[in-house]
Amino acid sequence: MPVFAANLSMLYTEADFMDRFRLAREAGFCGVEYLFPYDWPEENLKRALEENGLTQVLFNLPPGNWSAGERGIACLPDRVQEFRAGVDQAIRYARALNCRQINCLAGIRPDTLEESLAWQTLVDNVNYAAGRLEDEGITLCLEAINSRVDIPGFFLDTSARVMQVIEAVDAGNVKLQYDIYHMQIMEGDLIRTVECLLPWIGHVQFADNPGRHEPGTGEINFWNVFAALDRLGYGGWVSAEYRPSGATVDSLGWFRLGA
Repeated sequence: MPVFAANLSMLYTEADFMDRFRLAREAGFCGVEYLFPYDWPEENLKRALEENGLTQVLFNLPPGNWSAGERGIACLPDRVQEFRAGVDQAIRYARALNCRQINCLAGIRPDTLEESLAWQTLVDNVNYAAGRLEDEGITLCLEAINSRVDIPGFFLDTSARVMQVIEAVDAGNVKLQYDIYHMQIMEGDLIRTVECLLPWIGHVQFADNPGRHEPGTGEINFWNVFAALDRLGYGGWVSAEYRPSGATVDSLGWFRLGA
């Protein structure tokens, strides 16, 4: 089975955030990710990782005003300086947490913004971030998020769109963050798609569909998908980024079966 990580922004929300590291380790996870680290001092997060023997797998670049509905600013031409400052901030945290992957959220293109300008801004920002992160030995991931259910208007909503950015930037440390849940909604044909895109996939996340709950609550045959990742030789992390349908501990049957 793949090497699994727990997304602490979605799992163990019954507990305070800093307690979730311990709970993930007790369940058997050896890696964690979460949306953003910036609300906590680096030293606190580092201590939680070290005390529980966990690897910081990934986090996102600063997304803009998340509480106001922003979901990334990389495609917004009037936010370039803020984006670059966010890269600096993310690098500081990545150094402290020994995190080797950072995800970039493209953002939502306003109706008033021409697509060509949003696209060029995104490519330029990814190119800048990739250069900065390459100096640190860090991979920059780009995630496609479904625009049908979760984030209408998200600028990168298919794996093909992400691949267009990767090809335009042409940097060895820019990879596709492949989210099984989002791509089931937008594309389907999961195993064949992963097989085609495997050389560019840097990170995998998952939830079942519909509902974005744990495996076994929806339509995806995760046992076949996980087996395909092994068969294809995927060597990266596979992160549980789902909303438990009940208590987190009760949602981990898939994990115990695969352990």
